[in-house]
Amino acid sequence: MTIEINLLPWREQRRFRSTRRFKQGLLLTLLVGLLVGWGIAEYEKSQVRAGQARLAMIQRDTESLTRDIQAMRNYRELRERMLKQIDVIGELQSSRPLTIRVLDQLTATLVDGVHYTELDRKGSRLELSGIAASNRQVSDQMRALDNSASFEVPLLSDVQSAEGGVVAKRFHLSVDEHPLDPPKPEAGT
Repeated sequence: MTIEINLLPWREQRRFRSTRRFKQGLLLTLLVGLLVGWGIAEYEKSQVRAGQARLAMIQRDTESLTRDIQAMRNYRELRERMLKQIDVIGELQSSRPLTIRVLDQLTATLVDGVHYTELDRKGSRLELSGIAASNRQVSDQMRALDNSASFEVPLLSDVQSAEGGVVAKRFHLSVDEHPLDPPKPEAGT
């Protein structure tokens, strides 16, 4: 008696199950791979969107800072202009007493028979034009200016005889002003 066992159907079933499991595993791996790929793609998209949002924010901030920098430059330019104007006003305020002193000294040193026709100031130099009855009065006027504490030695440019029958002399001279002495401190201060 021989027993014959047919293992063929069992092997076929095992092969079928093995193939089915392999196909299921392959399908599952494919699905997991697709899911992981989709997840990575979505993550990358979100990173790109976040980067674009940061870039847009940086551009807005840069534009805002550029406007602020320009405004600061404008304020600095305005400040410089205002400081220059303050300096000019300060110079005018400080030269006001000097101008009054010069005019007072010019009238105080004016010799009889001499008349000024033109006065021009260039910095601390005065250009004076006038008429005198004689050369002696022109000389006396120059001495009077020289003796004044407000003026340096005058320089005579020219003397001309006036037109017509009048013997008047036209003269032109220049004289520098003495700078104002700074106020002396009081004793004990």
